[in-house]
Parts: sequence; structure tokens; C-alpha cells
Amino acid sequence: MQEKHKRTFWALTTALALALSASLSAATEKKPLQDKVAIVNGSVITKAIFDREMASVQRQLLRTGRPPDGSQPDTKKEALEMLINRELLYQESQNKGVKIDKAAIDEQMKTLKKRFTDDAKFKEVLSKMKTSEASIRSHFKQGLAIQQFIDSEIAQKVTIPDKDLKEYYDKNPQFFKQPEKVRASHILIRVAPKAKEAQKAEARKKLKDVQKKLKKGADFSALAKESSQCPSSSRGGDLGYFTRGQLVKPFEDVAFALKPGEVSGIVETNFGYHLIKVIEKKPGSVIAYDEVKDKLGQHLKQDKVQKEVGLYVEKLKEKAKIEIFLTETP
Repeated sequence: MQEKHKRTFWALTTALALALSASLSAATEKKPLQDKVAIVNGSVITKAIFDREMASVQRQLLRTGRPPDGSQPDTKKEALEMLINRELLYQESQNKGVKIDKAAIDEQMKTLKKRFTDDAKFKEVLSKMKTSEASIRSHFKQGLAIQQFIDSEIAQKVTIPDKDLKEYYDKNPQFFKQPEKVRASHILIRVAPKAKEAQKAEARKKLKDVQKKLKKGADFSALAKESSQCPSSSRGGDLGYFTRGQLVKPFEDVAFALKPGEVSGIVETNFGYHLIKVIEKKPGSVIAYDEVKDKLGQHLKQDKVQKEVGLYVEKLKEKAKIEIFLTETP
């Protein structure tokens, strides 16, 4: 399954707090009504599981710059829908006879445990989260089963014709533009923006001494290694390629104005004083279709697989018995 699609269904496996969302198939008779948020074909989704999913949704909202207001009905509905969808897909994977090897679950556990300094710390966190390693293994088993099911029943059947790829490429040139790039080196003498004038004067003098050596024919890279107070000094001041918006504006303005091989005068930024040498420039361009065809095909297939999974889940819902007890959800 493609990476984007994996992120949609397996976000729970990327961090312990998400991984601890245990199996959704707890025994219904052992749960009081107030602990249930939904029952899907007899399998309970508990309030604890729902709360963990809500935390996941809120983290996603933060990453996209949206306010993580857990009181909003739409947010609660989104969290519950994700849980119901996963449970339906897991049940369908079992109906189709999907089996998961113990070795695959062991590998997931191994990856998770690497996030902790030792096994004792791992068990300590499990205790605080009021869960167990068995619950996590059950969760991983569920996730792997759904993944395998989607791969075999949906993803393998999705194809994107070449004509569709070319049509998308031709209609969306903005996605394939490469901005102008500059590769530059610099020599930096650091000084704080609010430093006293005497300190600034001393920093400028140091850089002027370096400037004099350059004018006498000294090698820029060697001087950067000797004098620059930037971590790039170990690479002779080489900053690699960058586009507009990646570095501070005074630095970029000068770098993009210079020709390859030219060295700037003293440039002041909030880091201090710089001498900048442009090594190479790459003009803006459009990536050729043949270069981007394979990645574009993967991207469009990911989108189509996501849509197909959504349609599949809707069909499962039509014949499923779903009871919802979360009153805040419309």
C-alpha cells in the first residue's frame, strides 16, 4: 500500500499514545452502557478508545493549523467515524480470511520499543496508560490485517492509464515548477542584533581582515574553515542549494543577485556579518513529464485507492449494525 494511504489508516502505529488504542473488539457484556460510544456488529468501541482517537485527531488539527477544539461536534464525529471505519475494515478482513504472522507483529513491537531507553521504561509507560503489551499486539494485528486486506482487495486492482497521467500533468503545470536555486558558501562572524556598537565594530573588523586576505588571493573555502563561526565552516562554508524563502532575506537578496564565482561585500543579518560566495545557480524550470511520470502515477493511485476504500466502507455500513451512544455526535 502506498505511503499516503498508510498514513490514513495507520497513524496509530507512529507513536505510543496512538498505538495504545487497543483492540476495538472488547466483550460487550463486560462494559457498562456509559462506557460505550458505539457497537459495530457486536464489537464495542469504548470511551477510552474514543478519547485516544480524539487526542489523535486534535494532534492532526494542530499540524494543519486548525484549533483543536474537542468540544466541536464535527471533531467528535470525525474521531468516531475513523474508529467505526477501522472496525468495519478489520471485520471484513477476517471475513475474507486474512491471517497475520506472529513475526510481522513482533517486528511492529520491536520498532515501537526502540522509542524507549529500555524495557523497564516501556513497561512504565504501559502502566501509566493502563494498557498492556497484549493489547498493543492486538492493535497491531488489527492494523496489519486491514493493510493486507486493502492491498489485496483494493490497491492491486487500481490502475491509472497513461493518458490520465499526461492529462493531469498538462492541466496542472503549477505542481511541476522548480524555483530558481542558488548554491552558496559564506563566512560568518557572529554578533547579536542588540550587541553594543563596539562589539559590532569588532566583528566587522574581523570580517574585513578576512576580506583583505580574499583580495590577496586566499581561498574562500580555506578561510571559511579557518574563520567562519557557522557550523558550515567544516564544509568550507558551503550551504548547499537553497530557494527563496529558505534563508534570511538580506542574505538571500544578495546571494540571488550575485553571479557564480562572485563574492559579496559585508552583509548584515540577525546572525552577524557575512561574506557570501555564489558557487552555482540553477534557473527556474518545469520538470519534464518523463521525469515525474512514475511519482505522479503513485500519487494519483494513492488518491484513487483512498476514494475506493471510502466507497467500500460505505457499502459495509449499509449492511452493518451500528449503534452509536455518543450523544454529542449528530
